[in-house]
Amino acid sequence: MPYEPYATPEYYRNAYLGSIIPESEQAAALRQASRHIDSLTYNRIVGWGFFNLAAFQQDIIREVVCQQADFEHENADEINTILSSYSLNGASVQFGSSWNVYTDKGVAMKRDTYALLSQTGLCCRLAR
Repeated sequence: MPYEPYATPEYYRNAYLGSIIPESEQAAALRQASRHIDSLTYNRIVGWGFFNLAAFQQDIIREVVCQQADFEHENADEINTILSSYSLNGASVQFGSSWNVYTDKGVAMKRDTYALLSQTGLCCRLAR
């Protein structure tokens, strides 16, 4: 059975009201974001089945997938760079865990998005 992302392009456009990601790239972006959510939730969604989760959890996961897809689309260059920091003549650029970006398991995410995902109870080592 092929992997199904937790949010569809239709959900992204019509429920989330997303407009940042071009329509031709939405399916791939939502799939990648869903895989990243799987990493941050220890693959519990895959193991338990998305539709076996509470409606509250499903709603949050769809919202987080869309937020993450937008974040990854907007910050693709920074996320994909191998630099964690760079400084030249007093100006510096840094990417990694900072006050507004959470990184874990190779996934960068806005901290408030991670806080929302954490409400599902699926991000802690011992869940359910």
